[in-house]
Amino acid sequence: MLSKETIDIIKSTVPVLEIHGKTITSTFYQMMFENHPELLNIFNHANQREGKQPEALANTVYAAAANIDRLEDILPVVKQIGQKHRALNILPEQYPIVGENLLGAIKKVLGDAATPEILDAWAQAYAVIADAFIGVEAEMYREAEDAPGGWRGFRSFVVERKVKESDVITSFYLKPQDGGAISSYMPGQYITVRVQPENESYTHLRHYSLSAAPGGNHYRISVKREDAAPGKPAGIVSTYLHNSVNEGDVLEITAPAGSFTLDQEQTIPLVLIGGGVGLTPMISMLETVLKEQPERKVTYIHAAINEGYHAMREHVEQLDAEHDQLKSYVCYEKPLGQCSCHKSGYIDLPWLQEVVSKDSDFYFCGPVPFMRAVNQALKEWGVPEERIHYEFFGPAGTL
Repeated sequence: MLSKETIDIIKSTVPVLEIHGKTITSTFYQMMFENHPELLNIFNHANQREGKQPEALANTVYAAAANIDRLEDILPVVKQIGQKHRALNILPEQYPIVGENLLGAIKKVLGDAATPEILDAWAQAYAVIADAFIGVEAEMYREAEDAPGGWRGFRSFVVERKVKESDVITSFYLKPQDGGAISSYMPGQYITVRVQPENESYTHLRHYSLSAAPGGNHYRISVKREDAAPGKPAGIVSTYLHNSVNEGDVLEITAPAGSFTLDQEQTIPLVLIGGGVGLTPMISMLETVLKEQPERKVTYIHAAINEGYHAMREHVEQLDAEHDQLKSYVCYEKPLGQCSCHKSGYIDLPWLQEVVSKDSDFYFCGPVPFMRAVNQALKEWGVPEERIHYEFFGPAGTL
């Protein structure tokens, strides 16, 4: 337990963190990778380069400081981050490394303002927060290993099939190399792939949503190839998977994880909205509902740039034809010709009001601007916050 004096000191630093938080976390990552370059085998280099990871950590540190006297309030955040840590195989012995470099970054950025009293208070607070993460994650490791077909750490899977779904999205069907059972998962969860492309100094890990309903003898991920764009290099892992990984090759993955999952206790109408490759968890949820909740009305909406970017269209159309409970819609931002879609341009509130009921459970995933627009539309419509669910690909952000 932290003393009242320590809690007061931590809370006094909250305004400073609000101003300098991202500078501190950016400095922290720079220092940590200089001192422990082996950790570059774990962290997403692109998220570092684009500032997403430092910003996400700054938000977490700020929330921890603001709630240091009631850490139970941020337990949902701890569990969400814990899921990603377990999927990345983060180990308890790595936490002291993080603490040492975080304190070093605070001292470096704040200079003389980081008094010995402040640094000592933060050292105590970090120890408490780290223990919370380690405890939560230990239970997650146990659950993943003890589940039927489960395992700890990385396991080798063979690419049984590789299927092109669109101009930029390809699906990979993965079966365990050892021929054993595989653990089930909740629709919306992801697996983590570890690869080391030729000419890369470090291993690279990426989370990919499972794009099929659970219950089969394989996993399916559907990966968008992230090509180079002005000011943005090509995605290391996605281009490697598309260009270099073929049927029969072996990939290392961790057991399914993630907290963005479908609430199957609900029976009210379900609305699934996917933008681009954000369709992956939506397809898993859609297939699951059609299998397990045949009485539940579901609307599936997919937004893509155009026909060439649209993955799994025929699959969804077939599901729509086979299931009376399902209605599906397509929105193309820039149709190639005469729009073979239900809407051109962007999804907006007036159109949503035409095709779905406000009294629904809404799940959506896709690029951040897309999710921001959908979230704003739903809030403007007056949809209660507890019925709005979304997932960030990568570090958590805000809409």
